[in-house]
Amino acid sequence: MAQEMHQRGTREEWTAARLELLKAEKELTRHGDQVAQMRQNLPWVQVEKGYRFDTDKGSVTLADLFQGRSQLLIYHFMFGPEFAAGCPSCTSIANGFNGIIADLAVHDVTLWAVSRAPLKKLQAYKDQKGWTFPWASSFSGDFNFDFHASFTEQQQSEGAEYNFRRDDPVMDAGRTGSPSSGPAKMAAMTGTDVATYTREREGMSAFVIEDGVIYHTYSTYARGVDAIWAKYQWFDRAPKGRKGRASARASAGTVDASR
Repeated sequence: MAQEMHQRGTREEWTAARLELLKAEKELTRHGDQVAQMRQNLPWVQVEKGYRFDTDKGSVTLADLFQGRSQLLIYHFMFGPEFAAGCPSCTSIANGFNGIIADLAVHDVTLWAVSRAPLKKLQAYKDQKGWTFPWASSFSGDFNFDFHASFTEQQQSEGAEYNFRRDDPVMDAGRTGSPSSGPAKMAAMTGTDVATYTREREGMSAFVIEDGVIYHTYSTYARGVDAIWAKYQWFDRAPKGRKGRASARASAGTVDASR
């Protein structure tokens, strides 16, 4: 099929169009600032459960994950106990973590990835990828379930609430097990079926500790993690945008078609 011809123009036409785009970009930046402030204005909810995690340094508490800092960001990495490999999309997102850990730490923020797979699986995958960021296993606890990043088979069959709603298309695909859905391709890459794959979901959560008390401040899921997926910010500025992913999808295996 012939490729659609993109509009051509003169430098003067490009400049005029670029100035119009600049107005929209400035509006988007200002709106982004407002949304960021809304995130920070959310009420803090005290975390009352005593969560524990398996880490390279042994069993630790949620407070220990802060590593002496006052703010904690957790990426809910899709890697369930039954997975043979981490979710390709989460893997692509995590590829950008190594370089920002130190910068975040300087600003009183600690970043961790947390998954339900046993620690040995996480360590092996981490070594394979050459990652150095901290990654904890919540295999023996309720952390993932309480923060809506993992679901039981019963929750899935009854229509689990994900991304603050019950009609999320990815969760529906997991419930019906549609073999033609985008999640089916991703599930195969992790060595699981659709139902098992979609019982683990991507997301991130933020916490703060004050006077020894931990508070949950923010969580986001699904396309809410696009903003921390570094490659998407580059795609959105490339000539073909995210459409350019299609040709590389089969070989790269990092795109969830349901997104």
